[in-house]
Amino acid sequence: MAEVLAARRGRFTWVLSAAAVVTVAVGGCTSVSGGGGGDSAASCVFLAEYANRTYSDVANVDFTVGDELGTATLPTCDDTPNDNDDGETAPAVTTAYAVEGLDPSIAIAVGEAPDDVVFVAVRSGTEIPPEVQKLIDGS
Repeated sequence: MAEVLAARRGRFTWVLSAAAVVTVAVGGCTSVSGGGGGDSAASCVFLAEYANRTYSDVANVDFTVGDELGTATLPTCDDTPNDNDDGETAPAVTTAYAVEGLDPSIAIAVGEAPDDVVFVAVRSGTEIPPEVQKLIDGS
């Protein structure tokens, strides 16, 4: 019985450790202010540009990748202003895919292969388009 409890405790400890790592990783992605009232650095939001529209990632969406649409651009991010890159980093280029059941003016998927993509949608402020919300809700 002691061995079973130890194994469970070990698994529980690992889960807590993993949660702590995720918390630290997420905490590292938020804005940071230098205590002296100086500049603030923030991590960048995942954005994709396609057909003169800007899309941002949306989590927990159940979707099916459709046909290849063309090329999307992933804008650069200067979340570390003092890294001496002087804005010389070029935007990344990737493939844009249709999302079945949604017009590309609402949402697309971007990535290097159809089985390794990120779902992105056009947003109005923080509002998710109702068509995307239906996919999240499973409707």
